Amino acid sequence: MSTVTPLRLGVAGVGVMGRNHARVAADTREFDLTAVFDPDGPTAQGVAEVYGAAAFTSAADFVASGLDAAVVATPNRFHADTGVALLEAGVHVLVEKPIAATVEDAQRLIDAAKANDRMLMVGQVERFNPAVEAVKRAIAGEQVISIQITRVGPFPPRMGEVGVVIDLAVHDIDIIRHLTESEIVEVQPQLARTRAEREDTALLQFRLDNGAIAHITTNWVTPYKTRTLQVATHNKFVVADLMTRQVTEYFGQQPDGSYSTRGVMSWPNEPLKKELEAFAHAIRTGETPAVTGEDGLRNLEVALRCLGE
Repeated sequence: MSTVTPLRLGVAGVGVMGRNHARVAADTREFDLTAVFDPDGPTAQGVAEVYGAAAFTSAADFVASGLDAAVVATPNRFHADTGVALLEAGVHVLVEKPIAATVEDAQRLIDAAKANDRMLMVGQVERFNPAVEAVKRAIAGEQVISIQITRVGPFPPRMGEVGVVIDLAVHDIDIIRHLTESEIVEVQPQLARTRAEREDTALLQFRLDNGAIAHITTNWVTPYKTRTLQVATHNKFVVADLMTRQVTEYFGQQPDGSYSTRGVMSWPNEPLKKELEAFAHAIRTGETPAVTGEDGLRNLEVALRCLGE
């Protein structure tokens, strides 16, 4: 069996999400975690030491450190500058969601990837949630009528620059596009700001190009976390808990009101590991990545429309 040389990987930005990427990448045979960048010296050093990687506090030095691939998990406003610099240096890039802070910045990343013939993938990790994959399988060949997603919980102390639409709803906008294989054409957002500087409660309604409708309920005011997905098609109703990964299909409704149910198998994979493996696969094969730069751009456009931006 031939052994494949691991790709030299760097992680830019080692806050909560970046640390997760570092942890998972270090345990993934496709990658050799060689570099960590964070402008905060002790943070960069601390994470680098755990994984035997080099620590950088300068983005330019990190970009020039001889990487094959990099994860960009910096604050959103730095995604484009960091990502473009890496792509221009010949490094494949996985950028955390949202792809960038603005549509223009997202386009810069897409253009840089094309110009330098490098892979650009967007980290929409819920695509790799086994429950979402199970729902996708369950509705294959079905016409989707509606999708309802609830993603609520307490206020996360780490949040600074964005509200719930960019932080949370971007996941669900992507799930809706992924499950329907259609684009969102109408948005009807209702936003409220109760405790935070940005919106912390949002009810978002969408109509898709193929006629399906969708609704996202998201907030930072619920004391406990809930992540649920419900999909109605002409023949079945599928309910998923994205945290427990339990998926149930309801079908065969009779005139007397009775119906059948069955559990849908969802495999116990770590979504972030699946995402990084998909990134490595795209790099090695040259195939279109699971979540493209264009996907990231569409998700961002919809989120910004919800915010009236």
